[in-house]
Amino acid sequence: MGMAVGGHGGPKSDINMTPMIDVLLVLIIIFMVITPLTPRGLEALVPQPPKPGEPPSQSDLRTVVVVIDDKHNLFINNDPTDEAKLGPRLADIFKTRAEHVVFIKGDPSIEFQWVAKAIDIAHGAGIDKVGLMTAKLEAGQ
Repeated sequence: MGMAVGGHGGPKSDINMTPMIDVLLVLIIIFMVITPLTPRGLEALVPQPPKPGEPPSQSDLRTVVVVIDDKHNLFINNDPTDEAKLGPRLADIFKTRAEHVVFIKGDPSIEFQWVAKAIDIAHGAGIDKVGLMTAKLEAGQ
C-alpha cells in the first residue's frame, strides 16, 4: 500500500483549456452585444403616396423629382434639362428653400451609374437628402 511520490513523469505537456474557453466565451458575448448595433440596410427617404381623393399638400407641390428616362435624358419635374445644367438648376431651385430634398427616378432599363451620377450632381448642388423613387411607390403600394 505504498503511494508513489515525485518521480518519473517529467513536465506535463497537456494544454490547459480553461483560460482559452474563458476568452472564447467573452468574445462570443462581445459579438452578441455589438451585432445589434450595426446598421442594417440603406436608409432611404421615400415620398409617401397621397390618400385617394385627397388634394396634394403644398409640400407635395414643391417636391422636386429628377427623372432619367431610357435614353438617358434628364427631367426636373417634367422639364427637360441636360447633365451640364442639372447642378446649376437644382442649386437655383433650392436657393430659397429651407429643406433640401430631391427624389431621383431612373428608368428600370438604365444602368445604375446614371442614377449615381445624378446623385453626385445633386450633392454637388448642395442638396443633403436624396431619395430614390420606385414603381411600387408611384403605384401607392
